[in-house]
Amino acid sequence: MNRKQFFLSIILASIIGGLIAVAGVGLLSPSEKVTTFEQKQNTSFVNWLKDDKFNVPDGINFVASADQVLPAVVHIKSKVTMQRRGRSGNPLEEFFEFRYPDGGQQPPREGMSSGSGVIISDDGYIVTNNHVIDDAKEIQITLYDNTNYDAKVIGTDPTTDLALLKIDASDLPFVPFGDSDKTKVGEWVLAVGNPFDLTSTVTAGIISAKARNIGILRNENNNLQIESFLQTDAVVNRGNSGGALVNLAGELVGINTAIASQTGAFSGYAFAVPSAIVKKVMDDLLKYGTVQRGLLGIQIQDVSVAKQYLDLDTKANQGVYVDQVNEDSGAEEAGLQKGDIIIEVDGVETTNVSKLQEMVARKRPGDRVALKYLRDGKAQETTATLKNISGTTKVVKKAELKATEFESVTFKDLEVSLQEHLEIEGGAVINEIDNDKWEEAGAREGFVITHVGRDRVSGADDLKNKLQRNKGEEVMILGFYPNGQKSYFEIKLDN
Repeated sequence: MNRKQFFLSIILASIIGGLIAVAGVGLLSPSEKVTTFEQKQNTSFVNWLKDDKFNVPDGINFVASADQVLPAVVHIKSKVTMQRRGRSGNPLEEFFEFRYPDGGQQPPREGMSSGSGVIISDDGYIVTNNHVIDDAKEIQITLYDNTNYDAKVIGTDPTTDLALLKIDASDLPFVPFGDSDKTKVGEWVLAVGNPFDLTSTVTAGIISAKARNIGILRNENNNLQIESFLQTDAVVNRGNSGGALVNLAGELVGINTAIASQTGAFSGYAFAVPSAIVKKVMDDLLKYGTVQRGLLGIQIQDVSVAKQYLDLDTKANQGVYVDQVNEDSGAEEAGLQKGDIIIEVDGVETTNVSKLQEMVARKRPGDRVALKYLRDGKAQETTATLKNISGTTKVVKKAELKATEFESVTFKDLEVSLQEHLEIEGGAVINEIDNDKWEEAGAREGFVITHVGRDRVSGADDLKNKLQRNKGEEVMILGFYPNGQKSYFEIKLDN
């Protein structure tokens, strides 16, 4: 090849490469609605380390992965309501567990909580733990370069302790999703977050175990919680919650969520929500605003536990024992029966309840799962169609919360998750106050009103109707602060 041919070949290659790039962008044009984070990540031409030929450098060099991930992990500060200590002098208040704002128990004060988050798209979507932003009035995001943004909550899922936030920014670095299924016990990982407000901290460890259930979500949302954590010995402390657990290719394999500790500080093991669950939950929150939870409709326990208490006649030591099959459920339609032992879901060995929950949690209502199970010691197979909590295969829509105004105070219906958290039905939350009289009486933004006098409040409209019927009267408003503290105040309504 002569010199002229050489330069012509370079020019031709450049033209062809440009055409391919343009065609690739065209395939994902703005007119095509993006509904998954895989699509959002694929539309951004960023230089990450995802390469089938990627090899861990000699001596285990963590520098490349840390450099890739650090700019995409953010510091989250949330303004929350904190309960004051002290006792009221009124024995009736103590007995009924309600506190009068002007008595010995003052209304909760405002405080700040701190955690971490991971940017998962260049247009400002951030994943974190639900407990990092739970009950927050304001959420502030600080990027790696110390730029600050206010964030809004796109959606939350207490059953997996995950939340999706959004900031108004563009061209941001982000962490691509990795495949948590491919992680192996003994594999090196990095934890990146903001422990003790020490921003942009990187620690290293290995995957210590998979599909761990540690019982931290057991009382949330009617036992629909999903705990199938990756366990790691990478150092994680308070403030790491919501931060990234990544492999040495700089890919997100988990969201750091909890530690095993009797002191509140790291004692050797930490736990992360696997990326397979994170990605599915984030896609649901992006597309639907709420998580689409597919259910088999069975009550289960580890077969090893069942053998201890039920005197089972089985040689199986691993698997998931079916203790009950709900009527009209996908499991019943698939032919599952009490006493069956599920050993595989979609071809993946299922040794315990955590693994089964993880596999099913990746699905939506209407999806089908292949099940392999033991009945009377013989292996059988079936396919079940998952249903939602209402027993149908329809997409669950995010409830639109009604808002109304009375005396320049805005009230909103209460989200179902907060109703469940407070163990109440109905209620209305004070969303905004522009009335000094109400504030002086003890009303606070975020206060959940459950009763006007003896009358229970079913929602925002019902609250407004009750207040209008009592115009010119002094009424007692009873309810909860978001942290669960009961309280009340008295207010003289205008005519």
